[in-house]
Parts: sequence; structure tokens; C-alpha cells
Amino acid sequence: MPALQTLTWSDTWYLAPEIVLSIAAILLAVVDLFLPKRINRDVIGWLTLVGLIAAAVFVVLQLLSLGSGAPTDSSPGAYNLLAGSYRIDDFGNLLKLVFLGASAFIVFSSLGTVRDEDVPIKGELYYLILPAVLGAMVMSSSGDLITLFIGLELLSITSYVLVATRKRSRISSEAAFKYVVTGGVASAFILYGMSFLYGVTGGTNLLALLKEITPALENYEALLYISFFLMIAGFAVKLALAPFHAWAADVYQGAPTPVTAFLAVVAKGAAFAMLYRIFMNTAFFTMGTEGTMKKDIFLGLTVLAAAAMIVGTVGALRQRNVKRLLALSGVANAGILLTPLALSLTEFHASLFSEFLYFLIAYAFMNIGAFSVLTIVSRDSGNESLTGFAGLYHRAPWTAAAMTILLCSLAGLPVTGGFFGKLFILFGTVQTHTYWLSAILLVTTVVSYAVYFAFIRQMYMRSGALDSGLRMSAPAAITIWICTLATLALGFLPMPILDWIDQIFSIPTDLLLRG
Repeated sequence: MPALQTLTWSDTWYLAPEIVLSIAAILLAVVDLFLPKRINRDVIGWLTLVGLIAAAVFVVLQLLSLGSGAPTDSSPGAYNLLAGSYRIDDFGNLLKLVFLGASAFIVFSSLGTVRDEDVPIKGELYYLILPAVLGAMVMSSSGDLITLFIGLELLSITSYVLVATRKRSRISSEAAFKYVVTGGVASAFILYGMSFLYGVTGGTNLLALLKEITPALENYEALLYISFFLMIAGFAVKLALAPFHAWAADVYQGAPTPVTAFLAVVAKGAAFAMLYRIFMNTAFFTMGTEGTMKKDIFLGLTVLAAAAMIVGTVGALRQRNVKRLLALSGVANAGILLTPLALSLTEFHASLFSEFLYFLIAYAFMNIGAFSVLTIVSRDSGNESLTGFAGLYHRAPWTAAAMTILLCSLAGLPVTGGFFGKLFILFGTVQTHTYWLSAILLVTTVVSYAVYFAFIRQMYMRSGALDSGLRMSAPAAITIWICTLATLALGFLPMPILDWIDQIFSIPTDLLLRG
């Protein structure tokens, strides 16, 4: 029986980002409790932003420390805590930066735009994001099924509360209820699949599973099939992959717009981080009889990716509510984000994580920017339908131009981050000879032009009910233009960014565990 390991003071350095978020969440909850009601709750938002930036600084310092060849427990460029239950490596750190950066932009853009009459518990809206991000970070760094599930539930439970912060809205209450039910079912499927995996291997640590999974195939192949496909079903619900996506449109519509952006980017990215951790260290090594199990598992992921692209794109064609439209767009993009993992790792396709991370970064910028514009437009027009964008070019030409660039990125048009993100993933499908998936990716991308051009038609070719200029807060305007410029930068400089990711990240060191 392995000796019980405890944390040392030196270990706390590697947990500094998580500790900062934990302390900040507790302190802000207490501050909000005693803060006089007459004081604007935006101060809680600013303090939340400080906590997120402080945690990001520690993550950057850890990236630099690991990159300098710091000593490790089992492999260069990584540090294991608590017998490998928690793992500090570049896979986790890069994703943590995406989660923290996206959350910081979401909080910053909402300052001054969230109305008290719409979200009466505005202080909670801000500081509850901290434990949600903490859960996402735990999911990206865990090396054990138990800690992975704890991170998942921390993110999920906090997200349920965030969706319900519009207490006076019937749609929000309905969305929160649906999210609790579907989220609970998804967690149950994932946990049930994990229990089978534990039963046939006798461990929960991913490194232990890696060692035991090949011998377990001889006697428990059927149970392993059940285990992996139960987890696939659970993750499909969490990621809103078709045909498990029906909840997404209702939840996105009912939640406050900043929370919708958080669910679209951070919650989705965290689920992918957990999926990579588990499947690349277990399913990837399930060779079975002539490798049939591995082929079946990754074929299942490929089919889900294809279905999500088709259903999400077709469903968005008929939507006129912008939140529901972006939810279905998120279903299609989740299929694209799943594609690199579904293609698996071969000698011809060794850049799966780089492709995924590049498109995730592009996806984060274009979604946060688009939701920021939606927040301003819906507040000004009083509705969240496409007609609210009518005449936007005549009222706010620069905002319309920024939205056009963001929409082009969502559609995958040159030269934007979305274009090159999809292009790199398309190259991956060609390299692995998955031509049918290449065709689906190309066709759904072309069809999606009709979805996003509906915005452009409203902004430039329709007259709006209002003639006055568009009112917006300074943080929202800054966020929109940072996201727009970042989207263009990703489009003009794709290779340097991809090379930078490849320079930092190594699949054998940062993703595949070794004994």
C-alpha cells in the first residue's frame, strides 16, 4: 500500500494560482455581505478581476519555471503533487491561462453593463466566477479520477447558481432547473463510467490506470467498453454535443449574458481538458484485439464531432434569438474542438493539442467579443433577437465593424483566428485520411456563412427602430476591441503562435503520463 503523501510548504508554490482564487472568493463573499447596499457592486467586480489577474501571474511564473528545466518527480517539465493526484505541467498551465484570461475579459466587459433590476444579486454574479474558474483549473491539472470529478462538480454547481442569478426572470429559473437536471445526469454518467474503470483496474490515479488497463482487457473488455462509452455520453452532455445538446439553447437564453459567455468558453474548455486527461491516458492505450477497442472509442468521438457540426449548423439557420443562435453555433464549434482528440495521436498527426488550443483561444476571443456586443445591443434595444442589430452600422459604425470581424472569425473566413483554427484542424483530418470528416467540416463551414451573414444583413441593410447612438460602458468597448484585434492577430500571425505553443508543450511530457 503506497505511503500517504502530504503537501509541503514548497508544494504551495505550485498551488499558488488555486490558493489565490480560493482566498479571493472567500474574502469577496465576506466583503459583499458587509458592504453597504448604497455602494455599487461593481467594486466586487473590480476585486474579482484583481484576483483573476493575480492567479494568472502565478501561472505565467510557473510556465517560466517549468520551461527552465526545474526538477520533477517523474518527468522533465512537470511536477506531481500528492502521489500524482495533482499535476503541474504545461498542458494544465496553458489551459489555465485561457480560463483565467477569458474569465477576466468576461468580468471586465460586464462592469457597468449589468443592471440591478435584471440581476439583483450582482455581487454574487462576480465572485462566484472565482470558484467556477477554480474548478476548471482543477480539471486541467488533475491526475486522478477523484480530483478530476471534484473539479467538475465545483465548476458545475457554481455554474448552476450563476445561471439562476436573474431571480425575477421565469426564463432564467427554467434554464437553471434544466441545467441542474441535465448537468446532474451528465455527472452521473461520467461517475458511473469511472466506477467501472476503477472496478476493473483497482485504482483511480491515471498513471495506475495506464499500467493496469492493458492487463484488464484480457478479462474485462466488455466492462471497459461500458466504462468508456458511459463517460463519452456524460461528456457529450456537458459539451452540448449532438444529439445531447437540447439543453444548451434554453440555458444560454435564460442565463445573464456574462454567464452565457462563461459557459460557452470556460465551462466548455474545462470539459475538454478533462476529456483529454482521461482519454489520452486510458483509451489511447486500450489496444485490445488488433486495437479494436481503441478504434471503436475514437470512432465514437469522431461520430459525435460530425453530428455536432451538422446539427449545430443546421439548427442555427432557423434561429432568430441571438443567444440561442450562438448556443447552436457553440454546438457546431464543440464538434470542431473535439475533432483533434477524435483523430487520436499518430505519427502523421502529432499536433492534436496545438490545433485544439489554437482554435480554443480563437473561439474564446470571438465569442467573448460577440457576447459583449450582444450585451450592449440587447440593453439598448430591449430584446435579444436579430432585429436588435438592425441599423447598427448607422448608429455605431465602429461597433458594427468590430462585430463583422468577430462574425467572420466565427464563420471561418480569412484572415481571422477562426479561419486558421479550422484550417489547422482540417489539415489534421486530411493527414489521418479521415476524408469524410473533412467534407463535413468544409460543408458545415460554408453553410454557416448564412447564419452569420444574417447579422451583417441586419447591421448594414436594415433600418433600426432607434436613431440615437449606441450607449456602452468603457470596459465593454475596450473588451470588444481587444477581442477584435486579437482575432485579427491570430489570423495574421498563425504560425508564430502555433510554433510558440509547440515550443512550450510536449505530448510525452505534458499529456501522456509516465511511470
